[in-house]
Amino acid sequence: MMERRYEAYKTHVVKPFFREHFARLDRQIVLVDALQAINRGPESLLDLEGALADVLACFQSGTNSFLSSFLTRRIDKVLIAATKADHLHHESHDRLERITHRLVSRAIERIGMSGAGIEVMALASVRATREATVNHDGHALPVIVGTPIGGEKINGETFDGNRKTAIFPGDLPENPDSLFEDLDSKPEESLVPELSFVRFRPPHIEETGGGLKLSVPHIRLDRAMQFLFGDRLA
Repeated sequence: MMERRYEAYKTHVVKPFFREHFARLDRQIVLVDALQAINRGPESLLDLEGALADVLACFQSGTNSFLSSFLTRRIDKVLIAATKADHLHHESHDRLERITHRLVSRAIERIGMSGAGIEVMALASVRATREATVNHDGHALPVIVGTPIGGEKINGETFDGNRKTAIFPGDLPENPDSLFEDLDSKPEESLVPELSFVRFRPPHIEETGGGLKLSVPHIRLDRAMQFLFGDRLA
């Protein structure tokens, strides 16, 4: 009975929704939460890699022509967005982009061969932290400052959701493959540095003297919009 209901759900809900909405798109943004997968370990990264390949394979990528606009539309621009860039210092953003690129490498190869434009970008639509530098053992350490969500833990300490703190999440490895190759290693043999990423509360929106609320801070959301539809506004 459960199998019949699941098949009916795919036939009468999923497929019509995909056909009537997603199949008509010509620009696509794929949000990838690589940091959460890194927190959970190599097995989670491999699962995410396989899931992204399956999802991206559902779309028809390539350059649109005058005729294709009347028949079957193609995805001619794909933005792979490495989310939660605000959970890292900007010095690690390029490494986050390389890890995300590695996660979707199989799909990127297929999309690139089809002629579609593709870009991998670390971004945060809402920036929940700010950057700072602290002195640790005589060395300047880049950290992020924010308010962890209640229940988040760092080094055995549980946060209540109200206290702001400075956090050094760790340095992402320069070689993304090390995160995947670490699957069979014992913890003491791991080549991956210790990493800890927590979730943060959204920032408090400040107001001007006249009572107007300022815009929500972000990271590279403007660049993402430029890539996806800047040509349509020119």
